Amino acid sequence: MSEIKKTNKKTLLIGDVFRNRSLIWSLAKNDFKKRYAGSYLGAIWAMIQPVVTVAMYYVVFDIIFKSRSEAVAGDTPIPYVLFLTAGLVPWFYFSESLNHGTLALTEYSYLVKKVVFNIDILPVIKVIAATFIHIFFTCILLIMGCIYRYFPTIATLQIVYYGICTFMLSLAICYFTSAVVVFFKDLSQIIQIALQIGMWATPILWNIGRLSPRAQFFVKLNPVCYIVNGYREALCNAGWFFDDVGYTIYFWCFTIVFMLFGRMIFKKLKPHFADVL
Repeated sequence: MSEIKKTNKKTLLIGDVFRNRSLIWSLAKNDFKKRYAGSYLGAIWAMIQPVVTVAMYYVVFDIIFKSRSEAVAGDTPIPYVLFLTAGLVPWFYFSESLNHGTLALTEYSYLVKKVVFNIDILPVIKVIAATFIHIFFTCILLIMGCIYRYFPTIATLQIVYYGICTFMLSLAICYFTSAVVVFFKDLSQIIQIALQIGMWATPILWNIGRLSPRAQFFVKLNPVCYIVNGYREALCNAGWFFDDVGYTIYFWCFTIVFMLFGRMIFKKLKPHFADVL
């Protein structure tokens, strides 16, 4: 690993990421590998849990309760397992990024104490590490789509766009949570509870189209709803992200504002990280 140069405090995040791209990539790969170091199956464990979760929900809602969902566009029924998986794939990515990104500073406390290390990149490393397993499950999702005759088209490329949306939203939140958890350890437990509630509050297991327009408005205030619906639309070729310009603008305004807020809190608390850790 090459020597890390101290960067100016006023540099932008994009500049920090670009200058340290090799280091970020190396640390992100190591971070992913060390989570399963010492186990016989290694990184396979990262794939088993989501697969078991999808299978469990499929059995309960589709086989036992005979749940049926409607496609994002029109009234054409789509297999519930496909509807469910298209919602769970981005949710797993978001929750994984948020869980590990929140602990970025505490897990890398030895780097935080190094004067020459740019700790601004630590949340980025955690979110990138979560991206590896997300790529795998996105491929599984596309294969499932082909099995049910939803073959990839140009519109399917929107999954890349919605993946970037998830990355940016997760990173924005992680800058805030990773800074606050250093001083308020209980935040990590609060996030766990919030994610449990958020999974049911987000239209992952159920179809938002069944709600009244007024109820849909409030549900869509949740930015993850934009991403979940986007994955389904991209998979089922139901529409493009720019079809609903207002909702797209809302998502990016929310993400950018939270990114600026999270970065502000991060930089404000940054001088005290080393002392607390």
